[in-house]
Amino acid sequence: MLQAQPSLNGNKPFDDTHIGRSEMQKNFRMDLRTFSEKDYNKYVKVDSVRDWSLVSWKDIGRPFEVKNYSIDRQQYEEEHRKPMSAHTSWQFFNRSFHEWFSKDVPLEQQKEKEKFLASLTTLKPGEVKSALGDVVRIHLWNYVHRIQDGIWDPRGKRALFEGLNVSKPKILFLGAAEGYEAMQLAAMYPGAKVVMVDYDEYCKTTRFEHFPDSYPFLGENPLTGQRKVYYKDDLNIEYVVDDIRNLAYGKEFDIVISVGLLEHFPDEYKPEVIDWHRKFLKANGYVIMTTPRNQLRSRIYYNIFADVMNHTYRELMTVEQMGLYMYENGLDILKSGYIKVHNGIIAKVR
Repeated sequence: MLQAQPSLNGNKPFDDTHIGRSEMQKNFRMDLRTFSEKDYNKYVKVDSVRDWSLVSWKDIGRPFEVKNYSIDRQQYEEEHRKPMSAHTSWQFFNRSFHEWFSKDVPLEQQKEKEKFLASLTTLKPGEVKSALGDVVRIHLWNYVHRIQDGIWDPRGKRALFEGLNVSKPKILFLGAAEGYEAMQLAAMYPGAKVVMVDYDEYCKTTRFEHFPDSYPFLGENPLTGQRKVYYKDDLNIEYVVDDIRNLAYGKEFDIVISVGLLEHFPDEYKPEVIDWHRKFLKANGYVIMTTPRNQLRSRIYYNIFADVMNHTYRELMTVEQMGLYMYENGLDILKSGYIKVHNGIIAKVR
C-alpha cells in the first residue's frame, strides 16, 4: 500500500499552511504549488488550434502505435494460442502498474544498485544486462513519477480543469483506475459527487482503495473562495465495477471524464468510445479527455517500460489527432492543449 512519510498528523500530514510547497515522499510527490506565469507558459500549452474545422488527417497524420508488447502478454498468447483479450490485458496492466506505484523508490534504487554491483562479480553478461536494465527502470520511474510528477501532474491537471461553469457537479469517470483525476476535480469544485467506473475489480479493491490517504489535493474552500487542501476521504465517491456499455445512467452528469482511454482503441472503435462520454452528459455538460502525448520521451518511456505498460493496444497522439477524433464525432472543443506528458481537451456536445 502506498504511504506517505511518517507525520505527527497521521494520514493527513499536510494542511492549508503547506500550500505553495512540494515535497517528495517515498513513492510519490506531493505538490501544493500553483503555476507562476513563467511556469505556466513552460508546462502548459493551450488552444494551439483555433479552428478545428480546418484540421485534416492529411495534414496531421495518424497516431503512433506502440507495438513492443510486454513479455507477459507474449507468453500468455503463446501458451493460450490466441490473442490476449482486452479485458485480460487491462487486468495484467493494472497489476503491473500498481506494483510500481507501491514501491518505496529510494529503497528500491539502493537494492537495484546493490544487485547490479553483485552481478558484475559473476562475469555473466546476461545477469549484468538484466541488473543494469532494472537500475535504469527504477531511476527512470523516480524521475518521471517523483521528480517530474509527470503521471499525476497535479499542477498541469489543475490548469486543464480550471474555469468550468459548474457548481457541486456530478462527475462520471470512465475507465477510472485509481481515480486520481476525478478526485482532483472534486477538490477544485467542492460538493461534487463522483462516480468512478472500471470493469476490472482490482481497480476498485486495490488501485483505488490503496491510493494514499495521505496524498493532498489542492482545491477551493467554498466558504471563503481561498485554496484548501483535501484528501480522498473528504470526497464523495462511489466506485462501480462494470463494463461501460452496461451502465444504466441517463444524461445526468455535469462532467464525464476519461484519462488514457481513447488511445487503447483502434480507429473503428473510437466513435463508440467518444459516444460513451456523450451518452451520460447533461445538456451543456463538459467532456474531459486526456491521452499520452506523442513525443520522443514518451516513446522512450514506453520502450523501456514495455513489460510494465504494454499489455494493451496503445497509441501515442498529438493534441491535433486527439481533437480531430472528438470533433469528427460530434464534440465542440472549448479548450485544448498539452501538459507534461498528456494531451488534454475539454469539449461540449455539438
